Amino acid sequence: MQTIKITTSQNIDIDYEIAGLGERILARLIDLAIFFLIFVLGIFIASITELFRNSGAGAVILLTIYAVLFVFYDLIFEVFMNGQSIGKRIMKIKVISLDGAQPRFGQYLLRWLFRIVDFLIVEPGVIALVVAAVSEKPQRIGDMVAGTMLIRTSPRTQMDHIVFMPVYDGYQPVFKQAGQLSDKDVELIHEIISAYIKTGNNVVVFNMALRVKEHLNISPPDGMNDMLFLQTIIKDYNHLSAQIAAL
Repeated sequence: MQTIKITTSQNIDIDYEIAGLGERILARLIDLAIFFLIFVLGIFIASITELFRNSGAGAVILLTIYAVLFVFYDLIFEVFMNGQSIGKRIMKIKVISLDGAQPRFGQYLLRWLFRIVDFLIVEPGVIALVVAAVSEKPQRIGDMVAGTMLIRTSPRTQMDHIVFMPVYDGYQPVFKQAGQLSDKDVELIHEIISAYIKTGNNVVVFNMALRVKEHLNISPPDGMNDMLFLQTIIKDYNHLSAQIAAL
C-alpha cells in the first residue's frame, strides 16, 4: 500500500496510507447504488401517490429534487461529513488537504467543480481513472487543483509512536512540575492528542495546553508550540515516574 508522510501544522509527521483506486471506485459505486435506490423509491412513491398520477407537476418536482441532490451530493456530504460521502465512509477513506488538515470549503468546491473535467468529458470517469493511476499520490485533476487527496482514515503512525517518545540516558526534564500530574491527567492528554490526530482540531490541543500550563503554573519556552508542549509534558512525566519507580 502506497503511503505519504504529512507534516501537520503542529510539526508532527504522520504517515497515511493513500486510498487505492479500487477503494475509490467501490466508494463511488456505493454512492451510485444509493442514488439508484432513491430513484426506484421515488418512482414507487410517484406510482402510488394520487397527486403524481393526476399531475405531471408532481413528477417534475420529484425529478428536480432528485437531480439537485445528485449534482450536489459529493459537495454537501464532503463538507458536512469531514471529507466523506456515504460510500467513502463505508470504504474508510476520506478527503484531506495536502498539509494534513481538513480541507477548506474552497478546496471542496474546487474539487467538486472539476468533476466536470474528471467525470463528464470523454467517457464518464475515464479521465479521473487515468490521471489518478499515473499521478504520484494518486490524485484526479480536481484533487490536484484543490490541493487535496484521498487517504485511508486510519493513520499508519500509531499513537504510541507519537506520544511515548523514548527517553535516553541522561535526559533532563524540561518541566519538573510534570511530576505533579496524575496518571488520569496524562491519560486525558493522550486522548486529546489522539483526537487531534483523528480530526485535525487544533482547538482541543490549545485548550488542553492552556489547562496544563495553568494547573502547573508554568510557561513553555519561546518557539514551543502547544502540541510539542504536551508531548514534552508526557515525556517528562514518564521520565520522572520511571525515576520514582526505580527508587
